[in-house]
Amino acid sequence: MNKILIWSVTAALAGFLFGFDTVVISGADKQLQLLWHSSDAFHGSVVMAMALWGTVIGAIFGGIPTNKIGRKKTLFWIGILYFISAIGAAFANDPYVFAAFRFIGGLGVGASTIAAPAYVSEIAPADKRGRLVALYQFNIVLGILIAFISNFFLKDIGENAWRWMVGVQAFPSLIYILFILTIPESPRWLLSKNRDEEARKVLFQIDPTADLASIMDDSRENGVTKHENIFMKKYRFPLMLAFLIAFFNQFSGINAFLYYAPRIFEEAGLGQNTALLSSIGIGITNLIFTLIGVALIDKLGRKLLMYIGSIGYIISLGLVSASFFYNWGGLSVPIFLFLFIASHAIGQGAVIWVFISEIFPNHIRASGQAFGSSVHWVLAAIIPSLIPMLFSEIGPEVVFLIFALMMVLQLLFVIFIMPETKGISLEVLSENLTKKNIKKNDIKETSAPGIV
Repeated sequence: MNKILIWSVTAALAGFLFGFDTVVISGADKQLQLLWHSSDAFHGSVVMAMALWGTVIGAIFGGIPTNKIGRKKTLFWIGILYFISAIGAAFANDPYVFAAFRFIGGLGVGASTIAAPAYVSEIAPADKRGRLVALYQFNIVLGILIAFISNFFLKDIGENAWRWMVGVQAFPSLIYILFILTIPESPRWLLSKNRDEEARKVLFQIDPTADLASIMDDSRENGVTKHENIFMKKYRFPLMLAFLIAFFNQFSGINAFLYYAPRIFEEAGLGQNTALLSSIGIGITNLIFTLIGVALIDKLGRKLLMYIGSIGYIISLGLVSASFFYNWGGLSVPIFLFLFIASHAIGQGAVIWVFISEIFPNHIRASGQAFGSSVHWVLAAIIPSLIPMLFSEIGPEVVFLIFALMMVLQLLFVIFIMPETKGISLEVLSENLTKKNIKKNDIKETSAPGIV
């Protein structure tokens, strides 16, 4: 188990760089707009959102290298993309060059949401899979927190503070690249490429006492149909699940909030320093409740965490909207947004990447994850890019009200559609979720032999 944990943490470090990359731009937000005299529309859709458009492309096409060259090599090249992006953006002298290098980093983010959860889900025992895959999400929020802290300490070093904010990511990127060289390839991917002897060696490293022949047979049977795709009729249900969980993740407003946290706090009447400090508080809250979610995901299950998160979303977003409607002022908005972040961390945050990595068969897992990630990131690019304009046109009170109403719909999805997946082998999940007449929650609570 120690080896599995080390390999899982190493792969999940891609999430740390994802979180850092996503949020580090928030500290440079207003400085860059003033430096380049950008309009709200250009600043929101190009300077701020270009990394997200890179993420969309990375998510759409990231399944190709994840399938072709393997999970490990894809994770290595993701680290290279992060490194190039950090250095290039730090030395940019105009918004177009800056946006281009942020786009390159976005490619890494998008691909990492496929390769890292796929890798961890394929080496993890069924009863610990939720916690181990959720390490990816934990690393995302750790990266977010470190980015907020880094921005706070770098904000006063002069007119080039923004260069240090975005450039400092080169250091963890280099460390990640070196670490990823130490992990083995996914045994399930090796089996899908008929590299049985290599797969056997990795499986033996994972659990020397397991029935390797049985595990390999089960995994091979699960991936025997090579020419299938995720849009076939029998995969309609898992495809719908991936779409809906990704759709609701972004319509909570989470990425819009993380990108513009300091701006939202200033809109609520807090000073710049207080706004940045509140952002650090958000990062700490996110980290604490993600840890709680990671600890509970294999005990309470994915579905119960989504119940808790959905109810928390509805209450917190409703209160944030009311704060802006009635000008409650003071610390009301930060407090309610802390509740929002806690609800996200324990629910959607802990569940999304675990759930999407579980619901597709081995041979189309990367393609299925690419679909779910693409839905997530297309919306994550569109929604934040509209925030400056929406705040100006209809006001934050209406924006947060819309997010609250969408979370009512998410609660209905959890109640009536979402199945529970905890403690079930990937092969058994695949068999049950692809049945034509599958009934909600009618998944067999059994596991294949050995580690899977």
